[in-house]
Amino acid sequence: MRTDLKSTTSKHGRKNELLTLSLVPGIGPKTLTCLLDHFTDTQAILSAKTEQLIKVPGIGPKLAREISLATKTIRTDDYLDLCKDNDIEILSCFDSHYPKPLAELHNPPTILYCQGQFLEEDTLAIAIVGARHATPYGKRVAEQLARGLATAGYTIVSGLARGIDAAAHKGALEAGGRTIGVLASGLLNIYPSEHVPLARKIQENGALFSENAPHHPPKSGSFPQRNRIISGLSLGTIVVEAAHRSGALITARLASEQGREVFAVPGPIDSRMSKGCHQLIRDGAKLVESIDDVLEELGPLASPVRIKSEEKVHHPGELKLNDVEKTVLNAISPSPVEIDEVVAATGLPIARVLSTISVLEIRRLIRRISGTQIARI
Repeated sequence: MRTDLKSTTSKHGRKNELLTLSLVPGIGPKTLTCLLDHFTDTQAILSAKTEQLIKVPGIGPKLAREISLATKTIRTDDYLDLCKDNDIEILSCFDSHYPKPLAELHNPPTILYCQGQFLEEDTLAIAIVGARHATPYGKRVAEQLARGLATAGYTIVSGLARGIDAAAHKGALEAGGRTIGVLASGLLNIYPSEHVPLARKIQENGALFSENAPHHPPKSGSFPQRNRIISGLSLGTIVVEAAHRSGALITARLASEQGREVFAVPGPIDSRMSKGCHQLIRDGAKLVESIDDVLEELGPLASPVRIKSEEKVHHPGELKLNDVEKTVLNAISPSPVEIDEVVAATGLPIARVLSTISVLEIRRLIRRISGTQIARI
């Protein structure tokens, strides 16, 4: 995506023009890139005549007419008021706080609608996707993986669909972690409708994203587009269950094309829902039996996250520690220390210290030297 729009266009005006263009049926990220390559400026696109627009590759007479009339037929003020009334933030791909992982894509969403808040720590994210008609085994594994990865400090990304997606979101929430739901429909048209309560919890503990207008229906063509955002937000994608030709396999393919890691959970050999995962493993996806398989593979990618308000660099797992966990961690040095010393230094009950040490181990913040000695990583 081009980022060199003419400086004469104000930031506010540019966003409104991008919003207008995004609401023209037939204009997606690829088409917008072609238009910007040709005209270099959003204002120039909207003021262009039909005969000028049809010279752009992929722009036919019908779409050219719709673009030339867009400023008259599309009322962006109505969309802006609607979003403001429903706590929806409109992000353009040129905004400084647009999600960095998406900005790195060749054709990121031009406009992204957001409810909730995307934080810097959410760049450390894992997608968990799979079948809508998931088996009890698949749902259990998805919840377990999401719970463990959220505890380790990762944000869980999924598509708010039935089955594996819902299980992944719930597992992250149960762990007190953050999760992001990416919708194919608009944010004011939650699909499936029974997931409205889940969507609200996600909004409170993460963010909901859609590149479609707030009342957009869940059209079939929107789901593959949605999937590229799920994989694009994440360092890697875990497929838990997937039949052949599953949407989850599309997400895995997109993740691979985007340079992200692909993981797959094996299942029973006689289960139709395991066929897609087994094929992914045959094709080179990392086999996942526990979160350790994911953490080991992502180790080099999960670099420390810098908090701008402080001078030091934090390990990503430190970003979600509660007060007790911080107290215990601060009592542990890089040199081996006895657990009894940690108990004495913190003044906490030994059972509480032991359970907290287990959490810190999962988050890769400390390591065991022996049965009674630990050290900070």
